[in-house]
Amino acid sequence: MTTALSQKYTERKFFENKYSTSPADNLQYVEMQLFKIFEDEFRSEHSIILNYRPQIIYKLAQFITGEIKRSASIGIAGETASGKSTITMDIIDTINAFSKNYGLEKTITRVNTDDYYYDRSKEVEAAGGMAEFAKNYDFDVPEALELDLMYKHIQELLSGKSVMLPKYDMSGTTIRTDNYTLAEPSKIIISEGLFALTEKIRDAFDFKIYIDIDNEIQKERFFIRANERNLGASADSIYVNALEKAKFYIRPCRFHADIVLTGEAQRVKYKLFINKILKLIENINF
Repeated sequence: MTTALSQKYTERKFFENKYSTSPADNLQYVEMQLFKIFEDEFRSEHSIILNYRPQIIYKLAQFITGEIKRSASIGIAGETASGKSTITMDIIDTINAFSKNYGLEKTITRVNTDDYYYDRSKEVEAAGGMAEFAKNYDFDVPEALELDLMYKHIQELLSGKSVMLPKYDMSGTTIRTDNYTLAEPSKIIISEGLFALTEKIRDAFDFKIYIDIDNEIQKERFFIRANERNLGASADSIYVNALEKAKFYIRPCRFHADIVLTGEAQRVKYKLFINKILKLIENINF
């Protein structure tokens, strides 16, 4: 057994032993239930969870029980076409459905990393279109986004302030409209994007999630999306560049993640997992 695997085994055995006794308080009870939810999924066939840090259970329990009273922030990263946005929207929809059932307001707010790409519309127009512009411009580096502004907006939301977010046109114009969307502070601030867990931004998040994906599935998804965005003949070079840059900027983020999910599972499985956590919240609060 490698040192890393041995350490993870020791960590999980510690948690199993810790939760083998009767819970002494609400926090320990929630920890115990969360640990069971995570371990049941992790050990199940075709699990959505590829790995997780057992210590994150305690932090999640602190937010659920109110030991930590402020809003929680979630950052989700992964390579292009890994399923980040789809999983994020399924999380949001599941939480919103739960909130609606109990008349809860301001439960979750999304901050989309892609909306922080710099506006390059004038350059696109001068180049004669997105296909030509993309030949000489790299969208697959963190410097293509204004991550400092994104960090500032997340911090403001976590401090209880409303924020006007930018909106980026992903159809190929590269137009970014600032102060476009009003974002209200809520219980959960969630963000996803290629560079959501890179060094400049990852400290904004309490929970860091990385989405892993098989190369062939990723490629198929990418070219479907490239066709939708009219990338034309430049799609091949963009894809090759995306994979190359991912080696340096995105894949290393996996090692900073608290939870690693597969991007290949059926969408219903992510919703089922979130609903198990929401059921626990329901049991202790309603």
